[in-house]
Amino acid sequence: MISGEADCGMKYAVRRSSSSVAYCALSIKCGTRDEEGFHSGIAHFTEHTIFKGTHKKSASVINSYLDRLGGELNAFTTKEEIVFHATVLKEDLNKAASLLFELATSASFPEKEIEKEKSVVIDEINSYKDSPSEDIYDKFEELIFKGHPLSSPILGTASSVKKISCDELKRFVSEKFTPEKMSFSVVADYDEAALEKVVRKLAGEFLGTESRTAGSEEEVKKEVFKGNGQFFKKLNKRNHQANCIIGALAPSLFEEDRFATVLLCNILGGPASNSILNSSLREKYGWVYGVECSYTQYEDTGVVAISIGCDKDNLDKCIREVEKQLLKLQTEPLSEKKLKAAKKQLSGQIAISSDNGETQCLSMGKSLMDYGKVTDQEATRQVIESIAAEDVRRMACTVFAAEKLSTIIYL
Repeated sequence: MISGEADCGMKYAVRRSSSSVAYCALSIKCGTRDEEGFHSGIAHFTEHTIFKGTHKKSASVINSYLDRLGGELNAFTTKEEIVFHATVLKEDLNKAASLLFELATSASFPEKEIEKEKSVVIDEINSYKDSPSEDIYDKFEELIFKGHPLSSPILGTASSVKKISCDELKRFVSEKFTPEKMSFSVVADYDEAALEKVVRKLAGEFLGTESRTAGSEEEVKKEVFKGNGQFFKKLNKRNHQANCIIGALAPSLFEEDRFATVLLCNILGGPASNSILNSSLREKYGWVYGVECSYTQYEDTGVVAISIGCDKDNLDKCIREVEKQLLKLQTEPLSEKKLKAAKKQLSGQIAISSDNGETQCLSMGKSLMDYGKVTDQEATRQVIESIAAEDVRRMACTVFAAEKLSTIIYL
């Protein structure tokens, strides 16, 4: 793998693969949390409308540009980034990469297309009301991050989206889509040195050859968010199923304890069927169809969330069982055998996931944005191996301390 920084300040990383399929991604360090001075939801709306035309291509041309090659063009928005990515046959990589740069630097935001897309996004917002398991998580983050930029929903609100204008979209892109906030990543069956030349050439062509760092918005290290204290909220949604989230603030992207927290959450409610809560709530008692423990890391904080969906009559039993399992993790260190198995499972999940070319490409872009470099998978595995049983127990006591846990329930 080769990584570096183009003359304009954009970071990049290229990795050779053995596949006939190539992947590329343009990541911008700008998400929902960066919407101050703009209408809520503009980051996500920009992601949608950027495909509606450039100064050289119409929306219909953009939509079919890679499709006719058998490729795919996609994008997503998080609270801290916007990502445009493409998958094509390796011989079409230059076309895909050029298109991503063109979209990010030459979007025209036609008025007619913007108005049509507002209806699409508002429908997406309203559809969340039919998905309580997703809606409740947005509400949980709104409450736990109250008063903080992370509290805003990624989609915005129907009211705020209606107010977004063409001029506002152009201003948002002009202020936020700067080279020093961008990273470009490629995974393809090409010589890495040759790939690097292609990336640097595209960066120079679309972003210029002079760094804009000095004249750009100053990057200020964000202070760790301390939170607003506990909350308990119960809302009557008249749903068939009861939904519940129990969670708290957790380590950020830059805290060493994040690794032990990842392992803890994977043990407690990871995707495997042998996680503690799945084994108990679903397999042993049959109280739930699904239960999980997620851990999301941000620049200045993080959040852990135990999500439960169950029959209303089983909710209290589920909550008591969660409390019981948390207490056990806090008071009984894992045996050497269980700890070794948990580490092996997590390392295996990471390795299998990262074996996918698209996953590799997106991960490289995010790593460049977050840490300024691509994190080494072997180094990550070694850190996981160094976690002791006491580290897991300590994080269970710290993150899931009873006085820190907040709860939201949809009935």
